[in-house]
Amino acid sequence: MRNDDQDSTDAGVKDRADGVPHAGDDPAPHRPAKPRGRWAWRAAIAAVLIAWLVVGSIGGPSVGKLSEVQENDNANFLPKKAESTLVQNESAKFVNSKALPYFVLVERESGITADDVAKVKAFQAKLPTLDIGDGKTLGDYLAAPITPAIPSGDHKALLITVQTDGDRADEVVKSGETVLYAVADTMRTEIKKELTPSGMQVYVTGPGGVFADFVVAFGGIDGILLGVALGVVFVILLLVYRSPILPIAVLLTAVFGLALAASIVYPLAKHDVLQLNGQSQGILFILVVGAATDYSLLLVSRYKEELHDYESKYQAMRVAWRASVEPIAASAATVILGLLCLLLSQLGSTKGLGPVGAFGIAGALIAAMTFLPAILLAFGRRIFWPSIPRLDHVHSADQVGGRKLWGRVSGLVGRRARRVWVVTALALLACAAFLPTFKASGTSQEDLFLNKVESVTGQQELGKHFDAGSGTPVQILTPAGEADQVVQAATKVDGVGAASASAAPGVPPKVVDGKVLVQATLKVPADSPEATTVVKHLRTELDKVSPDILVGGNTAINLDVLDASRRDLTVIIPSILGVIFIVLMLLLRSLVAAVLLVLANVLSFTATIGVSAIFFNHVFRFPGADPSIPLYGFVFLVALGIDYSIFLMTRVREESQQHGTRPGILIGLAVTGGVITSAGVVLAATFSALAVLPILFLAQIAFMVAFGVLLDTTIVRSLLVPSLAHDLGSKVWWPSKLARTEK
Repeated sequence: MRNDDQDSTDAGVKDRADGVPHAGDDPAPHRPAKPRGRWAWRAAIAAVLIAWLVVGSIGGPSVGKLSEVQENDNANFLPKKAESTLVQNESAKFVNSKALPYFVLVERESGITADDVAKVKAFQAKLPTLDIGDGKTLGDYLAAPITPAIPSGDHKALLITVQTDGDRADEVVKSGETVLYAVADTMRTEIKKELTPSGMQVYVTGPGGVFADFVVAFGGIDGILLGVALGVVFVILLLVYRSPILPIAVLLTAVFGLALAASIVYPLAKHDVLQLNGQSQGILFILVVGAATDYSLLLVSRYKEELHDYESKYQAMRVAWRASVEPIAASAATVILGLLCLLLSQLGSTKGLGPVGAFGIAGALIAAMTFLPAILLAFGRRIFWPSIPRLDHVHSADQVGGRKLWGRVSGLVGRRARRVWVVTALALLACAAFLPTFKASGTSQEDLFLNKVESVTGQQELGKHFDAGSGTPVQILTPAGEADQVVQAATKVDGVGAASASAAPGVPPKVVDGKVLVQATLKVPADSPEATTVVKHLRTELDKVSPDILVGGNTAINLDVLDASRRDLTVIIPSILGVIFIVLMLLLRSLVAAVLLVLANVLSFTATIGVSAIFFNHVFRFPGADPSIPLYGFVFLVALGIDYSIFLMTRVREESQQHGTRPGILIGLAVTGGVITSAGVVLAATFSALAVLPILFLAQIAFMVAFGVLLDTTIVRSLLVPSLAHDLGSKVWWPSKLARTEK
């Protein structure tokens, strides 16, 4: 009997110690172990670990710098031919369209006094001289002089507009902070010193204030989000493995996978090859941690299984790696191809998530199939301490019908297959019936935050004293000869407060290339769903005046984003389904099995959306959802959810070749049930970590994916798919030869 370090140098794998050939075994005869074989393994292990240390040293710093190359402006995500984009480009000839406005709202409930006006005037004069860091002043970044404060009609508020240069918002000042955040932070600090002690309520809001609060909200991505995700995974792995060492190896796999992905994403984003925003960065972290852990769980499970039959850890790893590489690689390829379908999107943010996520999955795959095997072999069986696997020839087939959980589940599927799949399908359809109640027509910016922030409170107060759309007007580009007609038509649209082609009363409109820019103020908040409805109606009415009239501005940008998101749903979802179907058909060599798995996962997705609608509308009482939520949910739930069906059905096919289809299904379910469910719990918990960031979009993605993954692993993959496949029998492999060789 050889010790754990022994290995044979043959190219094959010896039969198991019980003398019985099993799926995945290489029939090559056993040859005596040679010392040079062990040294070759050790040299390879050392080389792999050193290579990953180099990757970590290069990619590690890139992880921390990803937030520096984020782009979070909706306007930059729209296609060049979008109507609002065309207006934005043309409006630069009339006004500084790249200006980023901050609104300073000063209010006193009892009414603004003469003393208040004097203090606000003095504060306003001081604004350009404020030090925002590194010797720079606010005046260095102004796009236009600060105009006098505007009093409200109820005489209870004053509004100061501070226009900064939007092109320089990402410049770094003040200990690494951007100009975008530093301006808001400096003004808020000075306000507390200058104005608040006098009893006035003062808020820094507007687009600049909102973006600054987003910076704070996403500030937890680099540290808090990644720390919470890794911490949650570590606890779950401790419970799964009951080993203090193995979870650390798996987490290191995830960390190195993230470092590899970041080393590619960071330079590409820095040089504008792809677009990265805060949401994409958060999802990248979660994808890598979740996927790397899932792949690790599958490989470790198979390795541990083989250690019961092989005394040599090297032989056990060789068999386990060969048996695992196909389903893991197929799983990763499915997710990568699904994510790359996002390149079909019209939105730069969605399009950017495609390659960002794909690089993340690739990093997770490479780390799980190289670094993890090396670290497992470096520690040997001791890495499983205190539950060290022994050479006892316990096989997967022995678990079917046993007393353990998955033995019982497989027994139930074997006895009541048709009843099981009919009941589970009906339950999923009942959940899917609530899908039409899912609200994804967009939300206002004030609803994007789950915590209380100054910019949102300020925007709400602004609406009490001024037209809610003040400061963010709708921009209408029209031929000069039709300017008056456009103004008249715009003011007749319900929801439009005022419209003018002049910069000030009595000043003739500016004409550039035969065109005039008309600006209209809305009565509702410019970032609200109601505002997009007004702009949609405005476009319809102005089209009647002339088809050459274009409507832009922030609200129009939001409307164009909504339209692009709806278009993406109809284009990308069928593309992803087609890609997944082709991968499954090639992997399983079966048309029927591919159709079964795709339909099962689509049913799981619709059921998840239905349940999410119930919780979002009636439990959490969310105001709505971003229109891209269903698409993101589909990508993660279907592309990631299909992983578990791949893990199951590849093992079922392997066992079916030895034992027949129906016994193979039960064996595959029994042996993979625990590890796949554990992988699902890990992925669900990982996505749940997104909820630590106070952003509505991420909280909704966290719930939807976490619930959907748990539904998929506990119901769809454990009951629906195996019971339906068992009911079909060998027909599930049609048209492959396996469909005609039932045992």
